[in-house]
Amino acid sequence: MYKLIDGKKISQEIKDELKEKAAAMKREGKARALAVIQVGDDPASSVYVGNKKKACDYVGIESQTYKLKEETTQEELLELVEKLNADDAVGGILVQLPLPSHINEYKVLTAISPDKDVDGFHPVNVGNLSIGRPGFVSCTPAGVIQLLKRSGIEIEGKECVIIGRSNIVGKPMAMLLLRENATVTVCHSKTKNLKEIAKRADILVAAVGRPKFVTADFVKEGAVVIDVGINRDQNNKLCGDVDFDSVAEHTSAITPVPGGVGPMTVAMLMYNCVEGFCI
Repeated sequence: MYKLIDGKKISQEIKDELKEKAAAMKREGKARALAVIQVGDDPASSVYVGNKKKACDYVGIESQTYKLKEETTQEELLELVEKLNADDAVGGILVQLPLPSHINEYKVLTAISPDKDVDGFHPVNVGNLSIGRPGFVSCTPAGVIQLLKRSGIEIEGKECVIIGRSNIVGKPMAMLLLRENATVTVCHSKTKNLKEIAKRADILVAAVGRPKFVTADFVKEGAVVIDVGINRDQNNKLCGDVDFDSVAEHTSAITPVPGGVGPMTVAMLMYNCVEGFCI
């Protein structure tokens, strides 16, 4: 019988721990705000921004929300980022993605000070992760590590396979698993014999962005399967990159969608805020 890894429960534990730290920061006069910038009215982005504000309220972090019009220019957005970089009362800056097509995401993300880059996307923080130096870490892969550790799953010495090589999940996930002394293989759209490679994994992380892509023939008996994907199936029902119904019975532990990795992303954003604001 497989274990269902409960991301809602674990994320709540993390937020409760952070609540105490945030309260101590306030008492010591170290409290600083998280600034969240949204350009346009994308419905999914509005939901994500709302969830981040709720998490800030729960943990006890002040949040500032900047809702800018769709036609905001790149120069106007960069001016706001620079203003927030210079504001000592702001400890973290987050620009909600995606941005409208007329704005260069890379230019905006690299304009955020690495010391306020709570998303962990700035090249300086990515570089720090790759060479083992301290810095902000991308929230979703950091959340996966916490899911594994807090579920009592050993990482050291295990063979880990990641399907997906994005800058936001796949690549930092590989670095974090290496940091935990795992042996890591990263697969992608050009990988040959993908199923055979995936089937070697003690821990399989699916972050490919394709609904129910990972089926039972990808999975070694007794493997741990972490599903990072958030998709809609043909019935418009929320699903992951893993075909849960066919895969689950072959695993020792698996994350559901929803309720697995998703809640951990916001919890680790709160972690980055509280830990980063203390520096």
